[in-house]
Amino acid sequence: SNEIAARLGPESRRRSVDATPTATVGPSGYNGYGVAFVTEGVSASRMRMHPGLRRAAFVSRLNRFAALMRYEGREVLVHVANSGRMRELLCPENPMFLAPAPPRALAHRKTAYDLALVQVGGVLVSADARLPNALLRESIEAGLVPAFEGYDHVRAEVKLDDSRVDLRLCGPSGLCYVEVKSVTLVEDGVGLFPDAPTVRGRRHVLALREAVRRGSRSAVVFVIQRPDAQALSPNRPADPEFCDALLDAVDQGVEVYAFGCLVSRSEITLADQVPVRLPYPPSESNR
Repeated sequence: SNEIAARLGPESRRRSVDATPTATVGPSGYNGYGVAFVTEGVSASRMRMHPGLRRAAFVSRLNRFAALMRYEGREVLVHVANSGRMRELLCPENPMFLAPAPPRALAHRKTAYDLALVQVGGVLVSADARLPNALLRESIEAGLVPAFEGYDHVRAEVKLDDSRVDLRLCGPSGLCYVEVKSVTLVEDGVGLFPDAPTVRGRRHVLALREAVRRGSRSAVVFVIQRPDAQALSPNRPADPEFCDALLDAVDQGVEVYAFGCLVSRSEITLADQVPVRLPYPPSESNR
């Protein structure tokens, strides 16, 4: 059988919600099969937005981390804390919401604003890829994520082989390495990651796989920074190598989780867990 027996969390917390074929995810000719599990949701972990967000209009993206925006009749340079392409977000017709940089930081940076939110239709999307790490870490430390209960110490940005992963959890049961991925792209109710090739993301997944082989627990957690996703899938058209690496890592024991977010102009809240749908078959090179 081609069906992937995805390890999406400790068996004691799994509840199958759909094990039947789903809509195709990936290039034409590939069938997607839903291996979808959910566990108990997060009670609530939230982060406040800057109270003085400024509405602006997108002009152009200069590089991965900078864009020009029009604010109060003039063009301003804005820091974009997200290396994804975000083509569906960064459009002139979508309102942008900017957070002023702290006054004490202005002397050390070229930009006076950070891109915080983008409104796509009636949906607010958090564009800051730094937030998911903090949201998940705070939730784990507060005991709000059942999949990661029982760990009494959380450390951020730890070295693992030739990579650095976002979180290392320590507890009586041992170590757990967690890599957090920010998701902003949603199509037909499915969050997709990545939206562009990510060599770094593939390297992280392979490092997690090796950690499992050495006896540690490892997990990838996708945080969808918008409220309109009912599921998550790796985005094979954008990066087939990342997709294949993730499928191989899952087969080796790496766990995969996904959470949505509630987003307003005042705060972002880590919301319920959503199913993860893994597309297959992998590319011919991985057979």
